[in-house]
Amino acid sequence: MPTTAPPSSDKLPLWRKIGYGLGDIYGGGSLVLVSFYYLIFLTDVIRLNPALAGTVILISKAYDAITDPFEGVLSDRTRTRLGRRRPYLLAGIPLIFLSFFGLFYPTDLSSEGARFAFVMATYLFFSTVVSLVMLNYNALQAEITLDYHERTSLSSIRIGFSTLSSIVAALVPLEIVKSFGDVRQGYIVMGLVFGALFALPFIATVAAVRERREFQKPPERLDLAATLLRPFRVRTFVFALLMYLFAFVAMDAVSSIVVYFMKYYLGRGSEANYVAGTLLVFQVLSLPLYVALSRRTSKRFGFMVGGITWIAVMFVSFLITPASPWLLVYIFAALIGLGTGGIVVMIYAIFPDIPDVDELQSGQRREGIYGALISLSRKLSSALAIFAVANALGLAGYVRPVEQVVGGFKKLVDQPQSAEFVLVLRLIFAVLPVILVACSVFFASRYPLNGQVHTRLNALLTQRRGGAPETPEMTAEAEALKRLLINA
Repeated sequence: MPTTAPPSSDKLPLWRKIGYGLGDIYGGGSLVLVSFYYLIFLTDVIRLNPALAGTVILISKAYDAITDPFEGVLSDRTRTRLGRRRPYLLAGIPLIFLSFFGLFYPTDLSSEGARFAFVMATYLFFSTVVSLVMLNYNALQAEITLDYHERTSLSSIRIGFSTLSSIVAALVPLEIVKSFGDVRQGYIVMGLVFGALFALPFIATVAAVRERREFQKPPERLDLAATLLRPFRVRTFVFALLMYLFAFVAMDAVSSIVVYFMKYYLGRGSEANYVAGTLLVFQVLSLPLYVALSRRTSKRFGFMVGGITWIAVMFVSFLITPASPWLLVYIFAALIGLGTGGIVVMIYAIFPDIPDVDELQSGQRREGIYGALISLSRKLSSALAIFAVANALGLAGYVRPVEQVVGGFKKLVDQPQSAEFVLVLRLIFAVLPVILVACSVFFASRYPLNGQVHTRLNALLTQRRGGAPETPEMTAEAEALKRLLINA
């Protein structure tokens, strides 16, 4: 039996929340950096065809479909003196650094096929490390505290660090690249800097968190099919997953083309990172508002307010033209940030409650497999969205920059784009997220778990974990909760 001890109370000290939250510097910053800059890095620096660049991401998700569930099962069944999750976070520290450096290494192999193979290998390595680290990091949140509102507080601190990291990841990478005369050298330095920034905080995370001893009882016999399929019969999980996927696919799709939108439609490509930074600053500022709103209402309602705000603001994008004053562009970004803040903080406060519902059904703690299924579902849906976006850009006639030598340095010179290409950009940017977020809000309206229901669930689970004899009242309460939270 592991020697790790649970926290003495579900009310966490601030330093423990901060220690845990620091880990999401990697989760938030790396995803923003990759979402904003990786596709254009592949097309403009590595010089892959847009369809081929999208294929890299799509193939990697087929690989994740095999590896992610096994990583989740492995994590749930791990037993060490450090617990189930922290050994993987320790191992991840050097792996994060190496994988991020490789991801943005600007190979100049002469054959496009060779460049594609190199990119494929480095992206698979990066994807494996992200899965291994973030799966276990996310699983820890459900274990650190069992309190419904305390999880929201923990989520807000985590998302605060995540969003601050995202701001840095949106603003700084291009500044590093632009500070070098050779764009390739700039990407090498950028990869080294951000690899270290994302890896080192996990030292504090591993030191701060503790895993609950009562969650680390010997694992039951593995039934892989049931382990992977049973979660999709849990109504609460399915609705939370659909809320997450529709909203975050919208974010991924928009993030992947925002640089193209700023460069080729608004003619303000050099400001793309500042506009993204504005969005993220206001996302951080909105977090306390949503935490307070969820305490007065529910996590579901906070999520819906964020989604509806985003939908309403997206209609403003039709008023933005290349002739618009700069202030309108930044106000638009700020208002979008106020909407996305609610979606992000609420969904990450909702996820830790799901393993509690599963424990009601299975009697086991399976945070790892739920984390794996959530991660895999997002990767697959995001990859399909980015693949579709990349192919839409290619079919619309995207013209890649021309590489020229200026003053002894290689420069990328942008080329004019067609009216058809610009129209496709505008439609993806404005219409696609409205449709996706509207679907997300719909599923949020049907999400069944709120604070009162979770209090009942937690009381029942606490009695069972303590070995209390099953009474008729407990059986009746369990059946009522199952009808509400599990059965369709």
